[in-house]
Amino acid sequence: MKFERKHALVLLAVAVWNVLTYARFTKALIDTTEDRATGYYVAHSFLIVVNVLIAVVLGRWGWQALKASRATDADAG
Repeated sequence: MKFERKHALVLLAVAVWNVLTYARFTKALIDTTEDRATGYYVAHSFLIVVNVLIAVVLGRWGWQALKASRATDADAG
């Protein structure tokens, strides 16, 4: 499959969205005044790490696709 510029932008947007939403979620998890079980914090911390890793992978793919689309556009022009 060949990634076009629009695919690259979608991947980058999803990566940014993941980072922003989970940064806010992390802040809420840290700043909570509620008494929760340790398992709650462990599970949610795991989810945060996994989502940030997904954002890194999608961001990297999006960045590579964006560079490739620019190179293709430069060759065609």
